[in-house]
Amino acid sequence: MKKKVLAFFKKNPGRTIKSRDLAKQLDIATEHEYASLKAMLHNLEREGLLQRIGKRYRLHTKIEGKLTGTLQITEAGYAFVIMKESGMKDIFVAPQNIGTAFSGDLVQVNLVNRKKRGKNLEGEVINVVKRGRQEIVGTLEKTSSFYILKPDEPEIRRDIYIAPEHLNGAKNGDKVVVHDILWDSAELNPEGKVKEVLGKAGSYDAEISALAREFNLPYVFPRSVLRQAESIKGEIPSEELAKRLDLRSQVIFTIDPEDAKDFDDAVSIEPLKNGNFRLGVHIADVSHYVTDGSHIDQTALNRGNSVYFVGKVIPMLPEKLSNGICSLVPFEDRLTYSVIAEVSPTGAVIDYEIKKSVINSKRRFTYDEAQKVIETREGDFVEELTLLNSLAKTLRKKRMTKGSINFISPEVRFELDKKGVPVSITKKEIKESHMLIEEFMLLANQIVAKHIGGARKKDPLPFLYRVHDLPDQEKIFEFANFVKSLGYSFDPSSANKTKQFQKLLESVKGTEEEALINEVAIRSMAKAIYSPQNIGHYGLGFKFYSHFTSPIRRYPDLVVHRLLHFYTENQGKQFYSLDELEEIADHTSATERNAISAERLSVKLKQAEFLQNRVGEEFQGVISGITSFGIFVELTQTLAEGLIRLRDMEDDYYIYDEKKYSLIGRRHHKVYRLGDKITVKLIRVDREKREIDFLIANDED
Repeated sequence: MKKKVLAFFKKNPGRTIKSRDLAKQLDIATEHEYASLKAMLHNLEREGLLQRIGKRYRLHTKIEGKLTGTLQITEAGYAFVIMKESGMKDIFVAPQNIGTAFSGDLVQVNLVNRKKRGKNLEGEVINVVKRGRQEIVGTLEKTSSFYILKPDEPEIRRDIYIAPEHLNGAKNGDKVVVHDILWDSAELNPEGKVKEVLGKAGSYDAEISALAREFNLPYVFPRSVLRQAESIKGEIPSEELAKRLDLRSQVIFTIDPEDAKDFDDAVSIEPLKNGNFRLGVHIADVSHYVTDGSHIDQTALNRGNSVYFVGKVIPMLPEKLSNGICSLVPFEDRLTYSVIAEVSPTGAVIDYEIKKSVINSKRRFTYDEAQKVIETREGDFVEELTLLNSLAKTLRKKRMTKGSINFISPEVRFELDKKGVPVSITKKEIKESHMLIEEFMLLANQIVAKHIGGARKKDPLPFLYRVHDLPDQEKIFEFANFVKSLGYSFDPSSANKTKQFQKLLESVKGTEEEALINEVAIRSMAKAIYSPQNIGHYGLGFKFYSHFTSPIRRYPDLVVHRLLHFYTENQGKQFYSLDELEEIADHTSATERNAISAERLSVKLKQAEFLQNRVGEEFQGVISGITSFGIFVELTQTLAEGLIRLRDMEDDYYIYDEKKYSLIGRRHHKVYRLGDKITVKLIRVDREKREIDFLIANDED
């Protein structure tokens, strides 16, 4: 409640309001809630955050205009203060007003211009309340008389001075971690001390370690966690087997990427005499081994999820569990949580049961192996794979009819040599075997969420949902203008926007603009998050949705397993409170966002490494961004993105047309638009600055 109350006052600085009127604004209906609100207002007054004037309250004048939020510095040098607590829009900060703050710091800002700059208020940093980072990673360089750290992150735009007595054994060219950072004056460079040497800059292990440190990803498990993992026995006691549904004799198998080791889902299917199918989705029962509050559990919660770098995984759980005891490897008895559904040929779920079970996988398929069986109708378990594929297509068609949006986000596959150097990059193909698994995981996640969330409508049990809010209307109108500039139609005023998205995405299939339009469409959407408050999943078109199917690599799935089992065994009781679930949801949503950013950067760095020996070559690409300083181009084959700088476009003077997403030549009227195909010449790759530069190839018209 405190967050809501403060958010209201910070959105309405200077406004005074009575407690009863505030209760109406916050949708507080019961007398019990109103009593809590009055107590909260009293406490906030005592803390000096609110002022009481008669029977009215207002934000205290001492904090008006001095707003606190998290600073995020862009690669271009300017920044935004993210006002999450207050619910305000982000505050723009010009480079000269950032002061001694780093990206991620909690800062206090003064508004320097109460008129909005574009869509944002403008401010200046007046105080660093709390450093967001204790360490900075970069490459050590020796100058004539001292050492400096060149930070890996482009957002850190100042080198860090390292005195010789603080080198800690580091040498010129080493990748290092610096701590004890002092920065009192924006006129001077920050100072720091070398904490750890990661290795020689450019080496695979050093770069992976640096990436993990940059994103605060703990990649070494504490000894207490490893000891606890080692103490867990893989043998399943007979008394545990007796409690479970025994599915070991059934045909059950896994389908995963070729390089996967943590198999947390398996599937099965059998036709029934009535014409329906018995579909089984069997998920590793991690909750049996990782108990709430244990050392392993606390570490898993802290990590939130596994992180998949190119060629390296930072797992959520120790390897003995993730790749061993919990992994559904073939021909080994494994404890599972099974969703077994009777599904009609039209995709209707007639009945289901959710049971603790034990399985023995009969085959480990890669996606390519399963696809080959589907296409040739030859190989292991051809009947089961054929039935699964047919049912998956039916479920997918039904889901799309009900309003699910099918976004496609292109990905690349790297082939690395023994030293971790990329030798090839290819675009991943989305095949039927991929969609088959995706469809059944969606169904299982939906069944579990509805099983708990739909059980008690008046007094729902506390649960952890995967939710996706409605898109922001302003972003939808911007997206409509964007696709219009490419020659496509999208009605932002339509009452049924999901149909609009479906129609558009279907119309761009197979075109050069497909990847770009999908990417911009995804960016126009709200982000899916975890929450105990169920608002449904807009993108999927589901009223109830959770994450249940990946407990080896996602902590929310482990929580869902615990809740599911607890509610089955203890009718009407609670395992987690709503506040606890809120904290878990916020934390794991944040770790997920962080992991996605880290994984994307891992891909970007490997793309740059692959291209660094191909400077001078020409490539086909698509214009993926138009700015006032140049053209961003995404290469068709590798999906690497680089920049054609406006200063290098010497054939004409180009004018940036923001509304038409284009650059227009003043003399020759040559137009470069978003989505245009283009041939470019690679002229520079700077891995340290994370930059790729192109020129327009000579044969361009």
